[in-house]
Amino acid sequence: MSTQKHVRKSAGEVTGSEALRMDAEKARQIVDALNTDLAATYVLYHQLKKHHWNVEGAEFRDLHLFLGEAAEHAEAFADELAERAQALGGVPHASMATLQAEAPFEPEDEDVYDIRTSLEHDVAMYGDVIESLREHVELADRLGDFATGELLREHIVRVEQDAHHLEHYLEDDTLVTAGAME
Repeated sequence: MSTQKHVRKSAGEVTGSEALRMDAEKARQIVDALNTDLAATYVLYHQLKKHHWNVEGAEFRDLHLFLGEAAEHAEAFADELAERAQALGGVPHASMATLQAEAPFEPEDEDVYDIRTSLEHDVAMYGDVIESLREHVELADRLGDFATGELLREHIVRVEQDAHHLEHYLEDDTLVTAGAME
């Protein structure tokens, strides 16, 4: 618990940015979108880490490494989303409770599932993140915030690549026999 007695900026407050020539109303819309993407990305990050920690089986090493890298990509993207929200005069979501509550989907529970089920959950979550990012690129462009639009465009490429790689892991061509997969 913080010992600071003076709150400098309340969660949900958006002032806009004089330096970036972004008024408070436009900034609020963009910060809300960025905070949704931040929440989604952090929930995805934690789910990827969970699967990274718990993966087993014949394809352990490759999946373990891939899931670790994908989680690193998500963590780096979350940092950029938070920094952009702050630059626009907003307060990025930071508490675990808020991140989970504001994510546009429910994370997987605490149980450990077979890797195919886990990866299917990840692919579904990636799909939701991708749809949200696409909507928010359009919002940023419509509001004249081309820098935020560009930030989202740059990262959607990596998000889509990671989702596509996960999709490949779910294909039926594998060295593991069908009986072992059931």
